[in-house]
Amino acid sequence: MSPAETDQATREASGAHPYGRYLEEFEIGAVYKHWPAKTVTEADDHLFCLLTMNHHPLHINDVYAASSQQGRNVVVGPYVYSLALGMSVSDISGKAIANLATEELSHPSPVFHGDTLYAETEVLEVRPSRTKPDRGTVRVHTRVHNQEGTLVAEFKRLVLVPRREPGAA
Repeated sequence: MSPAETDQATREASGAHPYGRYLEEFEIGAVYKHWPAKTVTEADDHLFCLLTMNHHPLHINDVYAASSQQGRNVVVGPYVYSLALGMSVSDISGKAIANLATEELSHPSPVFHGDTLYAETEVLEVRPSRTKPDRGTVRVHTRVHNQEGTLVAEFKRLVLVPRREPGAA
């Protein structure tokens, strides 16, 4: 394989770890535990806040956060969502044509600097396209827990993925 051959099929044919799944590889009820987990650092949180221009003091000001309900900085929610989404790519959307929707995003518990996050995704629905035989949609539910097992975020999303065998029943 030359360095210029970077498409997934060529890479996977070499024996590399498959990245993502075709529609036929998803089964309703399957749960994928994503690897690796990620310990969230203060630098991760602050960089994300600065990149996205979210300057809320709860996330970037220790003195302000000390007097808050949580008593310390809280990791910004969109970072937790983005991290979990990224953690799921190799199992869920690595072959995706498009991410179509994110639904029911919630943050039931806060994430703090130093927390280690674990994500898992359950397949809720697999549906071949009625109009394009080379693809279909997968609806999934991702849950994120911290090192203590506390649910800190969850969301559902709809992903458009290719079929391995277009038009197969």
